[in-house]
Amino acid sequence: MSLRFEILHTRGKARRGRLHTKHGVVDTPAFMPVGTCATVKAMMPESVAATGAQILLGNTYHLMLRPGADLVEKMGGLHKFMNWDKPILTDSGGFQVMSLSGLRKLSEEGVKFSSHIDGRQYFLSPEESIKIQHKLDSNITMCMDECVKLPASYETLKKSVEMSMRWAVRSKAAFVDRDGYGIFGIQQGGDNHDLRAYSAAELTKVGFDGYAIGGLAVGEGQETMFQVLDYAPQMLPADKPRYLMGVGRPDDIVGAVLRGVDMFDCVMPTRSGRTSQAFTARGTVNVRNARHREDPRPLEAECDCPLCRNYSRAYIHHLQKCNEVLAIMLLTWHNIRYYQRLMQGLRSAVESDTLEDFAADFYARQTAGDIEEI
Repeated sequence: MSLRFEILHTRGKARRGRLHTKHGVVDTPAFMPVGTCATVKAMMPESVAATGAQILLGNTYHLMLRPGADLVEKMGGLHKFMNWDKPILTDSGGFQVMSLSGLRKLSEEGVKFSSHIDGRQYFLSPEESIKIQHKLDSNITMCMDECVKLPASYETLKKSVEMSMRWAVRSKAAFVDRDGYGIFGIQQGGDNHDLRAYSAAELTKVGFDGYAIGGLAVGEGQETMFQVLDYAPQMLPADKPRYLMGVGRPDDIVGAVLRGVDMFDCVMPTRSGRTSQAFTARGTVNVRNARHREDPRPLEAECDCPLCRNYSRAYIHHLQKCNEVLAIMLLTWHNIRYYQRLMQGLRSAVESDTLEDFAADFYARQTAGDIEEI
């Protein structure tokens, strides 16, 4: 096991930690911007780093299709290829393949699927997924699993979890251990307590550098997700990082940190940046709304991103109405910076034993809305 994780402080179930990799340190709780195709959309890597992000997520499925893992390896790996010298986590590609529905065929050996780009046939097994991630040179490799959309029957979940645990064994066996790199197992089980416990126990037997909580944010509401998170993180080894995959909204993240989660990823801040949505301490703001047309104020007075430091709401409203690319760039930067500021606040609150007050203030301000008197 070559990734080192240290817990610096705890507050209730919440943890303040530090993950050490070959390409640098990740302070937790941490949010990973999603760089699906070796790029965070509308952002240069240098700009992503300037937001405070310490780690990115890359997508095995998309990168195996374009430009191909062999080419990325030939170019020196994903860090060099995309000019990102900090840590990278890659998912296994399984989630994207599972979402192809009619374009894929699942078996014990793996998944046969047709590319959504050109229809070309591929086969992704646990061993092949790990091999691709090795070629990409990701610091954190994810084992391959099956993710079931909720709601689902107990029998469907049970069958899926059992196969995912067999795939976890194969993924771990295929992983090439080296200093500064590691592999995470993925807990599955949907919203069923017993299946979650079984999955956690099986993964712990195998032994991983970290553990993800999968199978959430796949159709269930926040209430159900939090009910699962009330127990699922504590089923996993306490001395390893815990990663909640694909989550999420700022209020999801705060609630998950309170329940013991350390790492997050989601396309929401970047996708919202492309659809006129901005995240602020007072909730989301749609900058296309007419009320911003003559507003000289910054989007968020307390934010230090380039959009908030240098431009008015009126200007970003104008850019959006004209469909200018600069609007997407500035909003994406702001949104990622907002997420990083949120994580910094959560880390400081855990360290100072003020997490409950931080969370209460966060939820109160979100409820207040983006009122005129900021």
